[in-house]
Amino acid sequence: MIAIIDYDMGNVRSVSKAFEKVGSEAVVTRDPSVIADASHIVLPGVGAFKDCMRNLEEYGLVEPILKSIEKGKPFLGICLGLQLLFEESDEFGVHKGLGVIKGRVERFKDTPGLKVPHMGWNEIKKSKDSLLLEGIKDGEFFYFVHSYFAVPKDRSVDLTTTGYGIDFTSSVEAGNVMACQFHPEKSQKAGLRVLKNFSSIR
Repeated sequence: MIAIIDYDMGNVRSVSKAFEKVGSEAVVTRDPSVIADASHIVLPGVGAFKDCMRNLEEYGLVEPILKSIEKGKPFLGICLGLQLLFEESDEFGVHKGLGVIKGRVERFKDTPGLKVPHMGWNEIKKSKDSLLLEGIKDGEFFYFVHSYFAVPKDRSVDLTTTGYGIDFTSSVEAGNVMACQFHPEKSQKAGLRVLKNFSSIR
């Protein structure tokens, strides 16, 4: 069973429906015991970094998340769920993240001809092979909505990069921890394939 963590900051229903569409059993929860019993963990997120961390702490979800990762469960962060895995973000001041992956989160610089937030369809460039991206071709398009992006200290965690003024990290993989800046639940056939792939990882 897949536990989709509900901390009042993510589009959890659309993520849940997407897993349902690919035939995967998923439950939306903030119950630590349900999270502990789940085989896979998903951390979605929409909103401000500081508010998301505050909610995770207030609902007592930081420890269950870190324990699940330590136990080696397949873990998927989506959008802000990717950013929260890093050490800190400079969104509205400097704020500490979960610190699972070394690095920080920064805002896109204002660039002529490019709007912030980065919103809409954009392509990925694969940095390495992964079960998460099985059947996904290099140059596949996914749906993005974000003003900030992750900057890993060790770029070997990069799973894909995407160009938007710069080549930024658009997904990562470090052991059992996977995360994507794009929204697979909004990315039609390719996004559903990513979620199905994640469900099959053991």
